[in-house]
Amino acid sequence: MAAGKCEAVSSADTAADSGTDPRLPALHDAVAQLRQELDGYAAPLADRRVAERELAVLDMITRPEVVARAGLPDATALRRALLLVVAAIGSVSALAPDVRRLREAVDLFAAPPTVRIPAGRTERN
Repeated sequence: MAAGKCEAVSSADTAADSGTDPRLPALHDAVAQLRQELDGYAAPLADRRVAERELAVLDMITRPEVVARAGLPDATALRRALLLVVAAIGSVSALAPDVRRLREAVDLFAAPPTVRIPAGRTERN
């Protein structure tokens, strides 16, 4: 298991104990880590401000006081923010592990996948 996943599980366990949705601290931790790494990445990025803005929005909507007032973040809005961050950062390999961790945290908010079996087939076919 990757270090990022271990940290997310630990945060999730703590959140579950406190009654908080365990996906929120996982997302918050992923955002914080990527923000930190982006701050430390000295090379110029043409759309750095876009990534920073979207990460700030993600950070804000995962705060407990915002969640208490507005509810859980919308999966579509999370995916949009993720798409903008990825587009802004591009293929910077130094940031790839943290972008992956953010994607995994956003994916936690996706609806569970549905299994569709074509008519006339069974699960074993």
